[in-house]
Amino acid sequence: MHRRSFLLALGAVLSPVRRLLAKAVAPTFNVTLSEAHKGTLEIDTRLLDSYDRLPENVRQFYLDARDVFAASGQANFSDQAIVDAARKHGLPLMGGPLLGDLRADGVTVWLRPATSAPLAVTVGSRSFTVESPRPGKVVRLQVEGLSSDKRYEYAVTVGGEAVARGSFQTAPADEARGRFRVAFGSCCHKIGVHNPNLYREIRKREPHAMLFLGDIAADDRNNEINMHRADYQLRDVSQPFSSFVAHVPAYASWDDHDYFDNDLSGIPRKFTADDRDNVRQVWHENWNNPPADEQREGIYFNTRIGPVEVIMLDTRSCREGERRRQYGSYLGKTQLDWLQATLKASTAPFKIISSGTMWSDYVSRAKDSWGSWDTEAREEVFDLIEQEQIGGVLLVSGDRHGARGFRIPRPSGFSFYEFEPATLGGVSGPAGLVKNCPEQLFGYGGRDSNGENFVAFGEFTFDTSGDEPTVTFRLITQHGEIREELALPLAELTPGKSKGEKAPR
Repeated sequence: MHRRSFLLALGAVLSPVRRLLAKAVAPTFNVTLSEAHKGTLEIDTRLLDSYDRLPENVRQFYLDARDVFAASGQANFSDQAIVDAARKHGLPLMGGPLLGDLRADGVTVWLRPATSAPLAVTVGSRSFTVESPRPGKVVRLQVEGLSSDKRYEYAVTVGGEAVARGSFQTAPADEARGRFRVAFGSCCHKIGVHNPNLYREIRKREPHAMLFLGDIAADDRNNEINMHRADYQLRDVSQPFSSFVAHVPAYASWDDHDYFDNDLSGIPRKFTADDRDNVRQVWHENWNNPPADEQREGIYFNTRIGPVEVIMLDTRSCREGERRRQYGSYLGKTQLDWLQATLKASTAPFKIISSGTMWSDYVSRAKDSWGSWDTEAREEVFDLIEQEQIGGVLLVSGDRHGARGFRIPRPSGFSFYEFEPATLGGVSGPAGLVKNCPEQLFGYGGRDSNGENFVAFGEFTFDTSGDEPTVTFRLITQHGEIREELALPLAELTPGKSKGEKAPR
């Protein structure tokens, strides 16, 4: 690669870091949700330029690649025209680094190279290499052999030259005592992908990982797999997003807009099982979740990160058509059985369980909530947690634009807690506060007091350093304001226990 092209490429990676540490910036272009859903060339270009204009070589690569994707339903990242465009514009990587699958001894680094030159991730004196990658095909390099709960810097090299840099902190050992932080949120849509203020504030909090709970980067592409890929390419050239995931491992599940379109699930009318398989495959290719059983139908998974079992559900593609109120219709029987087995087997003191749509039935008259689909199965999961005294369960959800928290009281007197910061994209939805709902803890929606769209993320800080483990939830705006804070002892999250009574670790 020519020196000038290399410097342009490296500058494209490093410059977001400087911007992310700068003061808040206002968008150059405001794109509405309905416009983002349309996703025309003109709208996607406005998204591309919605804050700072990209380096021209990166910008032109995206536009060239998008033209190829739009021209053919079969277009793939490895198409020669797209690979040639990346090379023409001096980009050795079409995407990445995107961190994921954080472990106590390492992390997995996701990359999409535009060249077959040797590709390596170097951490200290350790180097993890693929000698002959296939241009346009995803490479996942497992970095391992590191110390637990320690910060590391890394470099990505192509053909021996550094093209990207990042950092991460390994997970604590499972039984270690200390503090562990996870950020989370949903409803980013393509709008929030480009917001430098949001990602700057999340990074400032130094979370070990970020959970994206659905409606993230692909918007209403139905079964046009080529345009799903075009949306992921738009994500990968976004400097705020790409810089963020080069430093904070990301875990992701989908909701309706990532999947097919608004409120669609299962195999909708005029769609086929092949359509569902194809969109699942594109999802797997473009995220860096922990590996799951290759025979599994769906994108759900679980993983242990320090003191937390993360369980991210597929609440879209495993639904059984429009068969509401039928047992097993929301998760599908196989996933429902898996969830219960996973909960019973977990030894983590805390468990985060995600649902793309809401666990509770309070918002929008339970529109598309788990309860409006399958109250019987949801009750079965809740009963299991209570009967087995499975402690530390935290419910997180998205879909219903706004930031809300709820208690879900049980006849036994125990309560579950649900947190729904569906505000990563700053998109308005139902009113933040539900009328006549004493179970609601807080609610935000629409515009902030300064006239901006309300943008915020959730955060869990787990503290296992004392005699009583605790988790503290915070709701934090894109400008770093802590709007809500709630500390919950593990005993309060354990059925059959009470405050002051020690819960099992």
